[in-house]
Amino acid sequence: MNKVAVTGAAGFVGSALVNKLLKSNIEVYALDIIDNPSNLLIDNEFLHYIKVDIFNIDSVYAILKDKCIDTMYHFAWVGSSGQLRIDIDCQVKNAISTVSLLKLCKSIGCSRFVCAGSIMEYETISAIYAQGNQPQMSYIYGAGKTLAHLLCKPTANELGIDLIWAYITNAFGVGELSPRLVNSTIRKCIHKQELLFTSGEQNYDFVYIDDVADAFYLIGVKGIPNKGYIIGSGKAAPLRNFIKTLVYICDKNAKPIFGTIPFTGENMTLDTFSINEITKDCGFVPKYSFEEGIRLTYEWLRQEEEEHQ
Repeated sequence: MNKVAVTGAAGFVGSALVNKLLKSNIEVYALDIIDNPSNLLIDNEFLHYIKVDIFNIDSVYAILKDKCIDTMYHFAWVGSSGQLRIDIDCQVKNAISTVSLLKLCKSIGCSRFVCAGSIMEYETISAIYAQGNQPQMSYIYGAGKTLAHLLCKPTANELGIDLIWAYITNAFGVGELSPRLVNSTIRKCIHKQELLFTSGEQNYDFVYIDDVADAFYLIGVKGIPNKGYIIGSGKAAPLRNFIKTLVYICDKNAKPIFGTIPFTGENMTLDTFSINEITKDCGFVPKYSFEEGIRLTYEWLRQEEEEHQ
């Protein structure tokens, strides 16, 4: 890789990858809709940050048409958390936009497209196609990611674009501001709030943000077209194992309460979370343990909470 475009470059995962690429002296055209992102290495000579709405494909084309981009990473996705996660129109729009960006690659001479998918794609397919199952609206986000994947793969082969899909398990770490499980639980520990969970018997995995950035970098360099790679820790386990560890690190006196919240999802097998393919093809080996990642995230969030009191 020499010149890379990254959509959603100011987001949690996108910014981590951008900074990884910059440290590797790769020229990056970072695209996002916000002004002056504070989480990017703005003063780096290899960074070109451009504010643009990626749904306006003509504007994106005008920015990238003569830049000789060889690889595009796509992270921009409206409604990855919050109420828009179950908004059908929003998620379908994301999927169509992904296909449009893939087609744009052909028009600007970019030969490689790496897309951030989700482990939810596996769960969504299982939930939807199981006989007699009653999937809930929480699967709309996963359906949007799945739709993008289904539309992009044949399109990429028709266009001659190398498409590599990455299924993120559950990224967490310093810099994430969303109310997802790790963050919300750490905040509850900080504020001594009640810790209520499902039974926690469903299999899960978590991967620290720096490892996620490394994985995407390696996929861009070594990933095989038409393959999908799980980005995880390689140490998937029942969710309650992770929660017990997290809570003990953040507050040794706190007691998580399991079974008070109903679990309405699909319990995927541990094999689903295997990172064997990305390790074999790309050489990815996670560097951060769950414990180390939680300690770093806890300290960061604790300081954030203190500063905003």
